[in-house]
This record gives sequence, C-alpha cells and structure tokens, in this order.
Amino acid sequence: MERLETADLVLRPPVEEDAPEAFLLLNDPDVKLWNPGGECPDLEAAAAWCRAGGDWSSGTHATFHAVDPETGTMLGNVSLFAIDTDDRVAKIGYRVLPSARGRGVARQMVDAVTRWAFESRGLMRVQLEHSVHNRASCRVAEAAGFVHEGTTRSAYAVPGSEVREDCHIHGRLPSDPGL
Repeated sequence: MERLETADLVLRPPVEEDAPEAFLLLNDPDVKLWNPGGECPDLEAAAAWCRAGGDWSSGTHATFHAVDPETGTMLGNVSLFAIDTDDRVAKIGYRVLPSARGRGVARQMVDAVTRWAFESRGLMRVQLEHSVHNRASCRVAEAAGFVHEGTTRSAYAVPGSEVREDCHIHGRLPSDPGL
C-alpha cells in the first residue's frame, strides 16, 4: 500500500472506514460546485466511492486520502487521473473537507502526489485544471509549483445547469524549479 507523508498529513489509498468523512466531503456545496463526484445519498454510497478510489488496478488513476497523522481522520482527497502511460502525463484533482480548509491541506496533497507521480511513476507532466472563477484552486496550483499556462474556453460544465465556464490550465514538470 502506497503511503506518503508531508509536514502535516499522511496520504494513503481510500478505505471504507473513510465513508463518514467521504459522505460529508461529497455532499459539501463547494465540492459539488467545483469538483463533482456524482450523487452520494448515504454512507453505503460513500463507502463504495472509497472502495473505487482504493482500487488502482486499472492503472488510470491513483487516489489518496489525506488523513491527520494523529487521529487518522480524513481531511481531503486527491487523485491522479487520466493517466496516460504512453505519453507519461496525467491530470490531478482534489477535494478538502470544510473543517480542514485554509490549513494548506490542498497544497500539501497536490505537491506530494505530483512528486510521487514523477519519482515513482515516471510521469513527465501533471496538469491541474479549474474554473476561472475558482480562485482558491488557482492559489493552490501556484503554491504547489504549477505554472499557469493558459485558459481553455468553455471547458467546464457547471453541475446542474447548461452554463459552461472557461478553465485555467496549470502544468508541472519534473524539471520545474523546486523539485
């Protein structure tokens, strides 16, 4: 089982015991707006989501839950996804529980998993995309060493509506400063 550590977090694959926090995370209005993960009506659905995240056998994703090293309580979720082993690229996305926001959890998760992707998986690029209106994700990307590379037009479908928004694209390479 993969295990990463940062100054304040332990990152490990999701487990069913994370279901109560996963339920809260997936039903948080901000998470549903910026990083939807489908409907999560109950703890059983949250446990299934955790099981799916912990199953890396397809090779298309590597999902981690960030937990408090002292209590083991889940604080956030980060996933390397759309992994293309031929081109050695992937995308990264994350979610943070409301109680853990503003403490650097997102930055630490994104940085640690990106470093792991370069060092352990041999990837040559990780890309982070977010709605241009999600300023917090822009700050996280920059704090985690991602370079703002541009804007894609009409790339984000706002959940529950016909509205589309532009997205910022941030990229990080193993050769970027600070690695």
